[in-house]
Amino acid sequence: MKTPAIPHPAEALILARVPEHVVNRAREIKLMAFDVDGILTDGALWYGENGEVAKRFHALDGYGLRMLRESGIVVAFITGRKGPIVARRGAELGIEIVLQGVRDKLQSLTQIAQEHGLPFDQIGFMGDDIMDLAALQRVGLAATVPGAPAYIEQAVHWVSGKPGGEGAARECCDLILAAQKRLGPFLSQNSVVLGDVTQ
Repeated sequence: MKTPAIPHPAEALILARVPEHVVNRAREIKLMAFDVDGILTDGALWYGENGEVAKRFHALDGYGLRMLRESGIVVAFITGRKGPIVARRGAELGIEIVLQGVRDKLQSLTQIAQEHGLPFDQIGFMGDDIMDLAALQRVGLAATVPGAPAYIEQAVHWVSGKPGGEGAARECCDLILAAQKRLGPFLSQNSVVLGDVTQ
């Protein structure tokens, strides 16, 4: 999708709420990776007699991830847990990089970076717990959700306004797309009117 020369008013609305140094980092992102539990879900684990039986994903996040992909940004899931639910969600969204059962997320991100020929300042990661910390400290754009441990919040560049599983990943997607002037085309093609914002 072609990037317009003039920012869409909605992009300006999003970026006005974000510190400039975060916008500058988001502008460089070519690959965005997400933890699953606590980021794409609310972190609740639903078990039956035969193990985990359900995870709750948010449709807003799903469309945000699709927009990233359609804009040419590589999307990855990197999670410490393992199960068919995450694989199915990744397949539904057309996400080819779905790494499960990962204990060392920085190592996985390093491998992905090498495979795509990307420096770390062009890679983002959104996570919320200890297993995510090393990766968050290394990437160009580190993001988390409200309610993450204090040492996680201190390590990141940006904290979403919404909790995990409630549109947090979508906020991150919108931020990246707006910083790169790639959100406007999606709004325009869907004839979105934002009241006085677009006047």
